[in-house]
Amino acid sequence: MKQIFAIFLTTFLLVTANAQTAADSAALLTLKETEYDFGKIPQGKPVTHIFEVINNGKDSLKISNVQASCGCTTPVWEKDKAFAPGEKTTIDVGFNAGAVGPFTKMITITYNGGITKLIYIKGDVWQTPATSAPENKEAVGLGD
Repeated sequence: MKQIFAIFLTTFLLVTANAQTAADSAALLTLKETEYDFGKIPQGKPVTHIFEVINNGKDSLKISNVQASCGCTTPVWEKDKAFAPGEKTTIDVGFNAGAVGPFTKMITITYNGGITKLIYIKGDVWQTPATSAPENKEAVGLGD
């Protein structure tokens, strides 16, 4: 009976310790915002937003990958650099609006050995006119 209790207690303590370590690692990377709304943007005009990342942990933070959910979204970050506690960095997310209509794109940040955090961009793409505005012939010569 004592052996069963000892095994149970050891297992419980290991699970609790691992859960605490995972929670501490997840709290390491914090963001000023996890979602950005571009609002209405014109089709074919790339836009960017900068997400600020802060290391609020007690250990160093290393972002190993930032992966977008599609090819129209391009994240840029400082690769192969460890950030000390309290240090800040940025992730620049570019979006090239090819399709008309509302969009939501997910970006996965992977750090410190496989921990992930998600950020999102969204907006609404409007179609740019196929032709330019007609010339105003009445205005020609005004101001001469």
